Amino acid sequence: MAAAASAGVPATVSEKQEFYQLLKNLINPSCMVRRQAEEIYENIPGLCKTTFLLDAVRNRRAGYEDPHPRVRAAACTTLGQMATDFAPNFQKKFHETVIAALLRTMENQGNQRVQSHAASALIIFIEDCPKSLLVLYLDSMVKSLHSILVIKLQELIRNGTKLALEQLVTTIASVADTMEEKFVPYYDIFMPSLKHIVELAVQKELKLLRGKTIECISHVGLAVGKEKFMQDASNVMQLLLKTQSDLNNMEDDDPQTSYMVSAWARMCKILGKDFQQYLPLVIEPLIKTASAKPDVALLDTQDVENMSDDDGWQFVNLGDQQSFGIKTSGLEAKATACQMLVYYAKELREGFVEYTEQVIKLMVPLLKFYFHDTVRVAAAESMPFLLECAKIHGPEYLAQMWQFICDPLIKAIGTEPDTDVLSEIMNSFAKSIEVMGDGCLNDEHLEELGGILKAKLEGHFKNQELRQVKRQEENYDQQVEMSLQDEDECDVYILTKVSDILHSLFSTYKEKILPWFEQLLPLIVNLICSSRPWPDRQWGLCIFDDIIEHCSPTSFKYVEYFRWPMLLNMRDNNPEVRQAAAYGLGVMAQFGGDDYRSLCSEAVPLLVKVIKCANSKTKKNVIATENCISAIGKILKFKPNCVNVDEVLPHWLSWLPLHEDKEEAIQTLSFLCDLIESNHPVVIGPNNSNLPKIISIIAEGKINETINYEDPCAKRLANVVRQVQTSEELWLECISQLDDEQQEALQELLNFA
Repeated sequence: MAAAASAGVPATVSEKQEFYQLLKNLINPSCMVRRQAEEIYENIPGLCKTTFLLDAVRNRRAGYEDPHPRVRAAACTTLGQMATDFAPNFQKKFHETVIAALLRTMENQGNQRVQSHAASALIIFIEDCPKSLLVLYLDSMVKSLHSILVIKLQELIRNGTKLALEQLVTTIASVADTMEEKFVPYYDIFMPSLKHIVELAVQKELKLLRGKTIECISHVGLAVGKEKFMQDASNVMQLLLKTQSDLNNMEDDDPQTSYMVSAWARMCKILGKDFQQYLPLVIEPLIKTASAKPDVALLDTQDVENMSDDDGWQFVNLGDQQSFGIKTSGLEAKATACQMLVYYAKELREGFVEYTEQVIKLMVPLLKFYFHDTVRVAAAESMPFLLECAKIHGPEYLAQMWQFICDPLIKAIGTEPDTDVLSEIMNSFAKSIEVMGDGCLNDEHLEELGGILKAKLEGHFKNQELRQVKRQEENYDQQVEMSLQDEDECDVYILTKVSDILHSLFSTYKEKILPWFEQLLPLIVNLICSSRPWPDRQWGLCIFDDIIEHCSPTSFKYVEYFRWPMLLNMRDNNPEVRQAAAYGLGVMAQFGGDDYRSLCSEAVPLLVKVIKCANSKTKKNVIATENCISAIGKILKFKPNCVNVDEVLPHWLSWLPLHEDKEEAIQTLSFLCDLIESNHPVVIGPNNSNLPKIISIIAEGKINETINYEDPCAKRLANVVRQVQTSEELWLECISQLDDEQQEALQELLNFA
């Protein structure tokens, strides 16, 4: 079979029958049979495997017999797995055949289980399929899904059949979620049927269907937006309120609960401030679920063996014939409820103020809820949003809430064992400092924080040394190296969060924080040594960038630590390091004061060399290059005595516009406005010769979404365009060099700015 496929020979009837038998064996109860089938399956070439799977899904005859429904269901599942494993290339290569095959299978009314598996596979396929490809099939896909929905709804009414319908509504939700505004034309054909299902599915055995349909309605509403959804908003909210009321009187493990929690959050996103009227009805059950204590038990080993997997317990063997157990079924609901509380605090702000204290006192202890990582992540994530809510209540109330949060949050940074959770806690702390501002940490807090950050940095260096030792051991191989690289990535990620915390301190406390920072200075200097790995140098430079930007002119006292590393790293092979160095040279010019003049002069030729490099605008290098262009602009603007402005300006203008780094791009456009408004002769050019170039730069800035109408720069740029328009001949010359898209962009800018 494999040989035929690899040689490009069409598969024979017997080969297809062998493959269908192989699929049966993949779902065989026998572990040995499954393992043998998996080994054979892995050795079948990809293209041949896909062809066989599609034939099985389509129900195409292999000899005289159609594939068994179990085989077709397994083929659908396998296609879904391949769509996950090989995304997005699998979708790009097989979109036409896979979508058509799965839709035909869903339309075939012969077997509900096969239909359900096909719908599930389509959901997975859509998830990673480029939107530009899905648009090609959207009309036929939607019509097919709607015709199936009508049939399945009739089956539900007549027979109470629900299996395929449960999966179908999830598929509709997935299509709407992916296509977003392009789903608007199809909204009216789906929404009546979806609401009808919610109204019909009232029996106990239909709770899951009801929950999934409510989820689908919320996804569809979010996809099409508030304007379209408002025609049904009142009716849908009443359905949700009735379901919520029913849930308040039902069991804790009702399958509708998790769907309802997520649906309310989507409704909040759709309705915005209009959702506040419903919050009192949603918040109390949510707080109740988030506050639930986990069921735990200490059992003898024999008792554990007598419990089935379906009981929803997990156990850890403690030795001495005893095991510690926790019931996991309630933990997911608790985690989801915590996530939703974060969401409401973030989205509603003023509307959430009255619940702030209650939720803070719920969330802070959950920083130590070691039974579930997501609960701790949600607890950490909530802190800056809850502080924003408290801020609305006034400074005294804000200070009270921060007093309750600050100490446990700092301690959690020092004690959290999981890297992913730790990164969220550190990120939350950094954002919280930015909310609270200067003076929010007392001496005890700063002392504790300093000790923790010092330990993190020392641990970072120690872990690197240990990994180098492991690379010298006898059992070192590729698998060990992959594990070591994973460890290194985790360490670097924590280093980025150390940088985030220091950034928040420098940006709020300014130079007042520098005496405290000096306990960490030797470790940060160590990060930028030439012998360190490039991520260390990148983040070490970023920390010094922050010091220069936020603590100048005092920052010059540390110049000998970072002067040469910053200049030398402009030549580094890694663009991330060059970007950090270039940004630092730019903020030296902007914020550094006269002490930095000579360093800025030295920087210009190095920056120019990076910009003029042959591959400077490749995807890998472009961000670093744009930071170099921006840095030269800042030197020209803030340190003009360091450089021959008239000589450098024409080159700088020729490098514009910036596309990728939006923040640097808008600063560059702002400087360009300064030069134009002052009628700088080098920028305007003899006989206005540079104006066509300038107008194209502005047009590209609009196309690339660099220009934001809320930014004052947008109005200044629009005024430049209007000024050029006053000369008809000059304006015609400018627009003759623009394509249609650029001309439309300029018109849009003029209409709104």
